[in-house]
Order: sequence, then structure tokens, then C-alpha cells
Amino acid sequence: MKKTMYIIALNLKLFSGENANGTQVTTQSSLSPEMKTFYDKTLLDNAKPNLVHHQFGQKRPIPKGNGKTIEFRKFQTLPKALTPLTEGVTPNKGTLTVTNITATVAQYGYYVELSDVLEMTAIDNMIVETTQLIGNQGGLTMDTVVRNEINSGTSVVYAPKLAAGPGSAETPVTSRGELDTTCVLTGKLVAKIAAMLKADNVPKIDGDYVCILHPYSHYEITRDPEWLEAHKYTDAESIYEGEIGKLHGVRFVESTEAQIFAGEKLGTGTMLVNNADGYSGAITSITFDGTTVAEDALIGRKININGVVATITDNTATTLTFASTNFGSIANDAVIYPGEGGKQGAAVLSCLFCGKDAYGVVDVEGNNMQVIVKPKGSGGTTDPLDQRSTIGWKAMEVAKILYPERIIRLECCSAEFSAGASAN
Repeated sequence: MKKTMYIIALNLKLFSGENANGTQVTTQSSLSPEMKTFYDKTLLDNAKPNLVHHQFGQKRPIPKGNGKTIEFRKFQTLPKALTPLTEGVTPNKGTLTVTNITATVAQYGYYVELSDVLEMTAIDNMIVETTQLIGNQGGLTMDTVVRNEINSGTSVVYAPKLAAGPGSAETPVTSRGELDTTCVLTGKLVAKIAAMLKADNVPKIDGDYVCILHPYSHYEITRDPEWLEAHKYTDAESIYEGEIGKLHGVRFVESTEAQIFAGEKLGTGTMLVNNADGYSGAITSITFDGTTVAEDALIGRKININGVVATITDNTATTLTFASTNFGSIANDAVIYPGEGGKQGAAVLSCLFCGKDAYGVVDVEGNNMQVIVKPKGSGGTTDPLDQRSTIGWKAMEVAKILYPERIIRLECCSAEFSAGASAN
């Protein structure tokens, strides 16, 4: 077989910290403004697809010269004007109420180190490749900050238990701990939440409400016969990041970072009740076996028995202590499940339904998110042999709920995936 040899020319001075004359420099001057702009754009292009939760927030620029405080605006809804006008008489003027809501931004960032040997032997442009990777990481990081804030809202709907799938008899659920794998996202639930938002006069986003959901919930909702794929109702230019479809006046946006509520195992094995007579009524502690747990290792964790959740305040290798809780009747050898998710350890999925300006975020445009490239020779005494260069990113971010009534969190499970899903 004939072998073909390719010769690839590399400008090693891009990595060497030398200027055009071959003089060693100790600053970032080898990175021209044009290249800095190119790398910043590459960073943002790779971050944007992950900014799913971020994209629907009221955006504000980073404050200039005003510390770390960012200011969002909340407008009070005007009352109905039901008093008839009198001919020729100017009515009393109304008042526009604008509330400024402040939040303190925080800076996030990350960097990686490249060796001189790697740089001189790699075929790919290491700066571009690395910028793409850290851009993806930066987008996920900033979006998670936003996600955690908007999932803290108090307006929650729990999916009911379905006897035999969508359309079957329903059993209401009133807490996360009661949710099981029959509590799935359905078209009926979507229509219900859309009606709740409309009843509260929540303004829409481009004519519709928006729901951010996990692929596991996407799997469930696409079974609805009225489900409409995104390409069938909108053009490519007006589609949201992650948009997948529409149902009952709600546009759905998919993200693997849509929050999953689940708990890790409570020990090395399956935790079982260890009491020959079991327990009943209100109790403050339980003895267990079937697993190995270090003393005090579970303080602050939650347990779920029979769909009832309690928070552990103390533990030994064989006992759990918590505030007085009535789990009902508990048999010996009953499984004690992690309580951060649903019943029997089922992972609970968040589906966030939002209206316009429900929350505020930092605008990622305007040079907020930047790539930082430090070539060899810029480390001074920390890199005496010019062996290392670094590439990283930094950005400011904060999220704030502005109108709590404009966010409804639906909590549900997936019949197919909740049994094995982990928290994210």
C-alpha cells in the first residue's frame, strides 16, 4: 500500500511567546486584538447552545463603575379603568409603579494548562480546540446558575398518579415524595398549566408560553396526538435554542440540564428497617441494617418511606434520627429510600413553565464572557523554563426571579427513565 506523507506547517511562535522578531516576551502581547475577538466569539458560539434556561430571562448588562450590583425592573400591573369619562373633563392621572430589584453578580471561570511538548507536537490548533471545550463548559456553568434560581420558585404542580397511562383514572399528589413512575407529563397537564398562567394574566413570550424540560419528559409528552414538532410551525431563524415542539399554546425547549431531583444511595447497600415489630404512628428514629454508613455521614440527607419524607438530624451506623414523623405502618425489612426524589427512589423531573420577564439574568453579550490565553513566557518565575501556557474563561452571572407568579414548576416522573436517573 502506498503511503502518502502530509506536511503541515505550524507557526510555533503563536505558542512560544515570541514576537515577530523572535524576541521573548512576558506579556499577552502575542495575542492580537483581532485574535482575541476571534477567540471570544468562538467561546460564546460554543457556550450559547447550552444557555437554554438563560435565554428567556430579562437581560441586563454588567454594571459599569457601580460595584457588583445589577438592577432589574419590575412593572406593576395597572388596574382596570372602569370610571366613565366626563365630557370635557380631564380625568385624574394614573401612577406607573416600577420596582427596581437588585442582585449581586458573581464571577465564574476555569482554565486548563497546556505543556510546551503538547503544543509543539499537536496537529490541531490547540487554542481553538480548547476554546471550544471551555466554551461548552462555560455555557453549562452559567445556565446551571440560572436554572437553580428559577427552580427555587414556590408555585409547584405535582403530576397525578395515573392508573393505566394518559387518560386513565387519576390520584392527586401533594408532595414530591409521593411521586412515582406513573406520574408522567401529559397533554392534559400542559393545558392545565397554560390555563393557570392565562388566568393570572401572565404575558406570553412571542405569543406563547415556554416550557423547559428534560429529554426524559420529552419522551413522555410526544405521545400526545396533538404534539406538534417545531419545524412544522416556525422557521429556523425564529426557533429557540433547544426548541422541539408545541402543545396547547406552549413551546417546549429541551435541555439535559433541566433539573432532576434525586438522591444518592444512603449507604453501600440497600437500607432496610431493622425492627421485628416494625413501626407505626409518629416516631423520631429508626434502626436499620443492610448497608454500611459512617456515623453522622447522613446528617441533612432525606429519607422516604411510604411516600413520606423526613430530614435526618443524626445517625449512627445502625440508627437514623429525625423530627417526629408519621410514616404510617412500616414493616420490618421495609426499604428506606433516599428522600430527595420521589417514592421508592424515583427521580423527579422539573418542567419549568414561564411567561415573559419572569426572571432576570446577566447579558452574556457585550464582552461579559471572555477567553483568557496566556502563552509560554507569561508566567514569570512560576514558569522559569517556559513550559506551560494556559487557556481559560471567565464571566459574571446572577439570576433573580422577578415575577414568581409567572413561573410554574411541574414536577413529574418518567415511566421509562426515573428508576435509574441521577440528580444533575
